[in-house]
Amino acid sequence: MLTKRIIPCLDIKDGRTVKGTKFVNLRDAGDPVELGAIYARQGADELVFLDITATVDERKTLIELVRKVAHAVNIPFTVGGGISSIADVSALLNAGADKVSINSSAVRNPALIDQLALEFGSQCIVVAIDTRQMGLGSGIDGGVMTALNPNPQALRHVVHTHGGRKPTELRTLEWAKEVENRGAGEILLTSMDTDGTKAGFALELTAAVSGAANIPVIASGGAGTMDHFVDVFTTGKADAGLAASIFHFKEIDIPELKQYLSGKGISMRLTD
Repeated sequence: MLTKRIIPCLDIKDGRTVKGTKFVNLRDAGDPVELGAIYARQGADELVFLDITATVDERKTLIELVRKVAHAVNIPFTVGGGISSIADVSALLNAGADKVSINSSAVRNPALIDQLALEFGSQCIVVAIDTRQMGLGSGIDGGVMTALNPNPQALRHVVHTHGGRKPTELRTLEWAKEVENRGAGEILLTSMDTDGTKAGFALELTAAVSGAANIPVIASGGAGTMDHFVDVFTTGKADAGLAASIFHFKEIDIPELKQYLSGKGISMRLTD
């Protein structure tokens, strides 16, 4: 049985960790380097740092943050935000990041996924998919004819870019399969409908994407209890569970969570 992973996510704005609900109403959650070091000591399997307001001007700031994180933690970490070229990825990996996450740039130029996978290896390339359910009245046709997934509910999920602000014409399942075919090594799937709600992960969507793609899927958006992680690893078939505020504000303790999941028969990497 493959070991499941617990991944704290640190959304970065102006050098600070922030957290909101459904991508808005941000509040400060602390210093990202300090938080990352704490999570590493607590037994987190990996970390994700996302510069949610990244611009070209802030690239040097992000690289300096990556260097500090690399010196402070001893577990793999992924960095995302404003990455759009081989040069961007090279700079971040050279600064100490283990993986990079791309989102809007991949939608804008899907060939970028192929280029990065060829240059750096699929194991370094995570494609983040921010998705929201949109119905027939939204201007999106609400469905696609595809054999990838029997779940019609998930077929109405639409990929969004620019920090979740812009809907695209891409359907989530088709896009997940395409990014895999182009060489992505992992998918970071965020349900914008459940993000920050603490009402549970989007299980049907996560299971559908996990079933459609043959690469690991990190589920994000909605964690509020330990049982939500049980659900996303079993019903949702996710390879990893990502969360932010429940860890930042000490609502769930990572060692306790991993012990709980292990007790439920879910394979976990446990530390002494």
